[in-house]
Amino acid sequence: MNDYSVSEAAGLLGVSPDTVRRWLDSGDLGGTRTENGRRRIDGAALAQFAQSLHESADPLVAASDSIRNHFTGIVTKVVKDKVMAQVELQAGPFRVVALISREAVDDMGLVPGVMAAAVVKSTNVSIEL
Repeated sequence: MNDYSVSEAAGLLGVSPDTVRRWLDSGDLGGTRTENGRRRIDGAALAQFAQSLHESADPLVAASDSIRNHFTGIVTKVVKDKVMAQVELQAGPFRVVALISREAVDDMGLVPGVMAAAVVKSTNVSIEL
């Protein structure tokens, strides 16, 4: 099972580690503590939280980088049929959807809660680990 540190979760959600700690303290985001007291966040729970957090985000906000962008985020949904798969990734306020082969999804082990990156070039979106 995938789990993330406060710092990793902050990077995936596009917020500061202090914001993630506040969400953990308030109970808005669930987490556990390791034996040495460090906080960990379950990947599937983080995926659901990321989705709900940015459902109302403005989709017209554009990235300031070039056309070739890497959006690191967390997989929130995977829908597979016999040949193809639809993968949804929440990268901060951006929701990215890619259609890739089912074989690639299986090979990469893409399931909700896994950290991945969407690579955008012109009209193509691919997912990489």
